[in-house]
Amino acid sequence: MEDSKVKRSALMSAYLRGYHAVHERPKIFNDFLAHLLLKEEEHAAFEQTMVTTLQLVDPERAATCEDRTAAVACMLQNYFPTSLFLSRARYAEDRLESAIRQGTKQYLILGAGMDTFAFRNPETLKDIQVFEIDHPATQAFKRRRLTELGWELPSNLHFVPLDFTKENLETALARSSFDAQSLSFFSWLGVIHYLPREAVFSTLHSIASLCPPGSSVTFDYWDTDAFDAERTAKRVKLMQEMLRSAGEPMLTGLDPSALPDELLDIRLRLQEHWSPAHIQGHYFQGRTDGYYAYEHSHFANAVVE
Repeated sequence: MEDSKVKRSALMSAYLRGYHAVHERPKIFNDFLAHLLLKEEEHAAFEQTMVTTLQLVDPERAATCEDRTAAVACMLQNYFPTSLFLSRARYAEDRLESAIRQGTKQYLILGAGMDTFAFRNPETLKDIQVFEIDHPATQAFKRRRLTELGWELPSNLHFVPLDFTKENLETALARSSFDAQSLSFFSWLGVIHYLPREAVFSTLHSIASLCPPGSSVTFDYWDTDAFDAERTAKRVKLMQEMLRSAGEPMLTGLDPSALPDELLDIRLRLQEHWSPAHIQGHYFQGRTDGYYAYEHSHFANAVVE
């Protein structure tokens, strides 16, 4: 991965989470540390991207924004996948809390990016080990940024480099202090749609094979309609075009009706599944800003049998 692409991809999610934590109420997901991960010039660059993109995709609406701040808010709430980033993070950490109450001792974040869980939750960290698994280049960038910020790494935070397209999860975790006998919770957010279908189910199968029964994995995915030009929602199509132009095309969608059986084939039981309508009712109902559930995006929680 090119350094510039690594940097932008890693920081975008942090920018979206940080903007929400600083500027918006009520909170969908309160990542109060995320904005600190970006330098002042990086904040400014992302804001300019929002303003410029709004002018391109909806010039009439852009003209109604009274200033730069209004344009940024409009873009983030109505066009960018901010609502998806926030709601899936909230969903995953809520499921993690439940898993810890049931005896989970290890939290594995697949595609961790600039995740701040280990720094936001010092009390929870007393009871679990946290493993951040991500592409080597992305992980190296994050570690450099943490060093620059002077953040002290918790002793039970472990970094595990892994390129999902070249290596399997078992091999990567074998290099770490991961305990295959302990109940584990996996969070896999914002990754599946970038991978070939075979890599998706290979990774899920690895989770089922690595962990004892009762362990679980939470993930988000795009349904197959997102890849049908006649069915895709406007803002999802816009995001696909932006990702494609950035060299990060969406590759894989899953069929919600087929997913339960596909998971059972690899010893995972679908315990919970949230459609966009369910996500809307749980996280966005009654909001007065522009946030609403992202079309075609589903959340799932599966348990190792």
